[in-house]
Amino acid sequence: MANETAEQTAAPEPFGFQNIIGESPVLREAVRLAQQVAGARRTTVLLIGETGTGKELFARGIHYASPAADDPFVAINCAAIPDSLLESELFGHERGAFTGAHARKQGLLELAGSGTLFLDEVHHLPPLLQPKLLRALESRQIRRLGGFEEISIECRVVAAASPILEQVVTSGEFREDLYYRLNVFSIFLPPLRDRVEDIDVVARHFLSQENHENHQAKEFAPDAYAALRVHRWPGNVRELKNVIERAAILSGDSPLVRAENLMIQRRTARAPAPDAVGEIRIPPGGKLLDDIVAEAVALTLKLTGGNQAAAARLLGISRPTIAKKMVRPSPLKSSVA
Repeated sequence: MANETAEQTAAPEPFGFQNIIGESPVLREAVRLAQQVAGARRTTVLLIGETGTGKELFARGIHYASPAADDPFVAINCAAIPDSLLESELFGHERGAFTGAHARKQGLLELAGSGTLFLDEVHHLPPLLQPKLLRALESRQIRRLGGFEEISIECRVVAAASPILEQVVTSGEFREDLYYRLNVFSIFLPPLRDRVEDIDVVARHFLSQENHENHQAKEFAPDAYAALRVHRWPGNVRELKNVIERAAILSGDSPLVRAENLMIQRRTARAPAPDAVGEIRIPPGGKLLDDIVAEAVALTLKLTGGNQAAAARLLGISRPTIAKKMVRPSPLKSSVA
C-alpha cells in the first residue's frame, strides 16, 4: 500500500492516498506525482488512464492531501449528462435562461468554491462547451447561462480522460489549446496488466473486504492466484473487484476461493456474435469509408439502445464523433442485414 504522510492521514478514510493499493514502480511513481502536485492548490491536473484504473480515487487523494482539503470536492462525468444540460451543470443559469429555468442555479464551478472540481471523461466534453471551459480556466471567471455578471471562481480543476484523448485532439474534435491548458500537470495511471506484481495484493484486499462484510475467513487457493495473474484485466481494478466479490459468493461454504470460482470474462472473437444487431456488407463495387463508419455508428447505437456515451466507448471514439457521424444520411436500408 502506498506510504502515507501526516497530511494524507488526516484525509477521510475512503479517500486518501492510503487507499491506493500496490507497490509496483509504475504505480508508486503515479502516487508520488499526485502527492507532489497536491500542495499546488490551483494547478490543473490531467489524469490519463483506462477505465477502472482509479482516476477518481487519485483525484480525491489530490484534493484531501491539499491545503483545500476542508473545501468541497465536486465530481461530474462529462459523458453521463446530455449536452443540453451539461452547460447549466458546469456554469449554472439565471432564472428564465431557458424553458424550465424557474430559479437561479449555481454551477459546479461555483459550488466547488476553493476546493476541487473533478471532470471525469473530459474527452467527451461537447465542442461548444470547450471554448467556454478554456476561458474559465484562463480568466478564472465564468458567466451563468443567460447571465451577464462575471463571477470569479477559485477551485482547482482535476480532469480525467482515457488514452483516446490525444486521438481526439489530433482529429480536431477536442481543442488543442484546451488540451494544453488541462495538461499543466499530467499523471498516467497504469493499467493493471502493466503491474502484475500488484494483482495478488489487490485481490487479497478485496477478498478481505468481502470477509469483513460477510463475517467469513476465506483465502485464495494457489490455482486462483495463477488464474488472476494470467488474465489481461481490460476493466482493470474495477473488474478485479467485481470478480472477487462474485468468487466469494460462488465458493459457498468452502474456506478457499479457487480458480473455478473466478468466472473471469475473456473477450473472444465471434463472427457473427449471437447478440449481434446486424452486419456491414461491402458490395463488389465497393463502398465509401465514410458510409461504412456511419453504418458502424448506427449499429452500435442500436446495440446500446441509443446511448451515445456507451456507443463511443465500444467504438473507441469520442461522443462528439458519434454525434457528427449521426448527421450523415444512413445507408442502412440497403446494406444492413
